[in-house]
Amino acid sequence: MTAASQAVRGGPSAAPLVSMRGITKSFSGVKVLDGVDFEVVAGEVHALAGGNGAGKSTLMKILQGVYQLDGGTVEVSGKPRRFGSIHDAKRAGLGMVFQEFSLVPTLTVAQNIFLNDEPRTGRMIDDRQMVRRAREIFERMQVSVDPTAPMASLPTAYWQLTEIAKALAEDARVLIMDEPTAALAQQEVRALFDLVERLTDDGIAVVYISHRMEEVYEIADRITILRNGKHLLTSALADITPEQIVEGIVGRTVAMAAPPRRDCTDRPVVLSLAGLAAGNGLHDVSLEVREGEVVGLAGLMGSGRTELARALFGIDAITAGTVRIDGREVKIGKPGDALAHRLVLVPEDRRLQGLVLSHSVNSNLQLPHLGDHSRGGWVDDRALGSLARRLVDEFRIKVARPEAPASLLSGGNQQKIVLAKWISRDPRVLVMDEPTAGVDIGTKAEIIEAIRAFAAEGHAVVVISSEYPELLAMSDRLLLMRESTVERELDPTETTDEQALELAVQGVNHE
Repeated sequence: MTAASQAVRGGPSAAPLVSMRGITKSFSGVKVLDGVDFEVVAGEVHALAGGNGAGKSTLMKILQGVYQLDGGTVEVSGKPRRFGSIHDAKRAGLGMVFQEFSLVPTLTVAQNIFLNDEPRTGRMIDDRQMVRRAREIFERMQVSVDPTAPMASLPTAYWQLTEIAKALAEDARVLIMDEPTAALAQQEVRALFDLVERLTDDGIAVVYISHRMEEVYEIADRITILRNGKHLLTSALADITPEQIVEGIVGRTVAMAAPPRRDCTDRPVVLSLAGLAAGNGLHDVSLEVREGEVVGLAGLMGSGRTELARALFGIDAITAGTVRIDGREVKIGKPGDALAHRLVLVPEDRRLQGLVLSHSVNSNLQLPHLGDHSRGGWVDDRALGSLARRLVDEFRIKVARPEAPASLLSGGNQQKIVLAKWISRDPRVLVMDEPTAGVDIGTKAEIIEAIRAFAAEGHAVVVISSEYPELLAMSDRLLLMRESTVERELDPTETTDEQALELAVQGVNHE
């Protein structure tokens, strides 16, 4: 199913399940939504797009009862509604699948689906009924998931399915999906799209928030674009080009074509791995990254990419092999060792691993530099403040008050903080795990530009990404990882996205 090949299901003239008109919202006197209109009809996938900070999440949180609107109206099935809580929204048939999973790893699938709403017999939780009802939901979804399995034992794709099942258990007629493919491998994305099509065929309306334009064109019927808190346009996907969408989101033309690749074969080797193995399953990894070079790691989720990053940064123990930086063998047993050898990691999950969300933007930027600006227990606040201001300007971090908590910033600006605080340490080796996940196309272009510029200064960069086009835009060389080792080098000029996926799934013939 593509928007280009069919009319909007239900049609824009059909009565909307949800209608939001003239929505306004301000925080601390700053208007983040200004007269925004949005609607979704039964059986439709309506994409909601916009740059980081455009107001998408705020609009959906108003619909979910997380925030209260300052002005405007919300109607559900033609009736005016004003939700005071998430539970009010759920009772009205609105379900949300968040980008960050809200599941409890130690509970089973069924227990997560019915958490805080467990079926009971008398005062006792009825586990049998809970498992039976969970099975019925998965049968309706036409997917195979064991309701009795502990969440922690299941791959990421099953977590996503459980989040959807959780919403359907509450009889959701409108399903809001926020970056649902951010943590999924490509074959898992395909399965999710098949599921979304079955749900819309059943009359469920889907609001689809994503920064990935190729996904929007594949799955959505209509798109609404917000920019700077205002409604810019609503259009059928068949009537708008990707270039128009990008320009609408960013406000300018953005080129994402792969840059000329640097040939660094005559430059010194900065990072060298030989026969590296780690306790996380990594084995026999050998590779080199030269001065001024960006090496991309392609592969499926679970192929060993993140495991390699964690081992290099000393999070998981290296059990065999050697690591050399600038020709000298180094021992990395903990993150402090990696930092001492000027190797840093921009982690996969910025919210859990890259930031202290409750701390200010300034504090997060200053954190890696505290030791450089303190003596005898006294911290040089003036020097640290100057550093933070410089990084905010240099990395174009959009923040009204640098003293505000990092949690209030958009995903793209949060990622810029993580990138800025580590690049400003002037590392010899920069390892980045999914550096552009969940950020808009304009911010992606800025991050890619920053990575390329940093490498050009003579540093070595290793980049992990699930998005092959972005690996092409960042990397000088590409390595394919499979079954926790480096399988082979790919020729980026001759390998398509589909061929890379096939190699990652099936392996290669070395004869």
